[in-house]
Amino acid sequence: MTRKTFGNMTQSDFFTRPGLYRMLEGTPGHLGRRAVRIFLAILILTNVIAVVVESVESVGVAHKTAFLAFEIVSVVIFSFEYLLRIWVCVENPRYARPWGRLRFALSPMALVDLLAILPFYLGALISVDTRMLRSLRLLRIFKLSRHSSSMDLLLTVIRQETASVLSAMFIMVIVIVLAASGIYMIEREEQPAFDNIPKAMWWAAVTLTTVGYGDVVPQTVFGKIFGLVITVAGVGMVALPAGILASGFSAEFQRRREEFRVQVKGALADGDVTVVEEVQLEMQRDELGVTKEEATLMIRTEQADIAGSPAKCPHCGKALR
Repeated sequence: MTRKTFGNMTQSDFFTRPGLYRMLEGTPGHLGRRAVRIFLAILILTNVIAVVVESVESVGVAHKTAFLAFEIVSVVIFSFEYLLRIWVCVENPRYARPWGRLRFALSPMALVDLLAILPFYLGALISVDTRMLRSLRLLRIFKLSRHSSSMDLLLTVIRQETASVLSAMFIMVIVIVLAASGIYMIEREEQPAFDNIPKAMWWAAVTLTTVGYGDVVPQTVFGKIFGLVITVAGVGMVALPAGILASGFSAEFQRRREEFRVQVKGALADGDVTVVEEVQLEMQRDELGVTKEEATLMIRTEQADIAGSPAKCPHCGKALR
């Protein structure tokens, strides 16, 4: 008896923990994973739109039943997804050890999944302002970080550059304290807003970040000169975290391009790209954030390299003359 296949999954895979894990958390290019991601991404976006539209009182009242029904269906799906992820997470070696499911439940993405459904259950169990609960449902937009390659790229870069960004932020805090202390010593007699360092820290923060609300300004000549120096220094301070993240984005893009290049080499190992391999490469390209132009160039380059390289012996791997 033959089993129906869906991409690189068999029908029976849908009922096993490894199969469900590959569908939820599989590697880029997995057909089942891509279908799930697209469905959940559309559902999340639809939920966000529903919350925004429902906030218009006339629309919310007129279609209250429809909004409630959609909310219940969405919560059931999100709850099922959350429980499934808890169940299959032990297939990941990272969570296969004792208490693996608990550690997964406390991971950032699992907490985001929990926050997406928690407002509904809180509203059913306790008396809470419904407007606040509707606003909390907007947290579901953070679930897109699991299903969007762009959000995934951003979170990956932030995670990789956390230490560098925190170092830059620590330096900025030190400069804010020093700036507040300096303006306090210069302006404390002339400007009531600078009569103590904590109050002066507001001015130092908005000046260093180049926001400059203008609600508090130095009064003396030396205070204005000092403020000018702090403003110029702030340009560099703001550019520091931006430069760190830009460098991180560049490095991550390069890593993803190399990962896609490896996939292309694997597909071209037999000398040609089959229709199935072409579909899988397209899905991997999309998930890794590689542009179509770059992907086409990589494939052509690899094909040219294969065509230009001498034939090799299938047994020893040496070039044939």
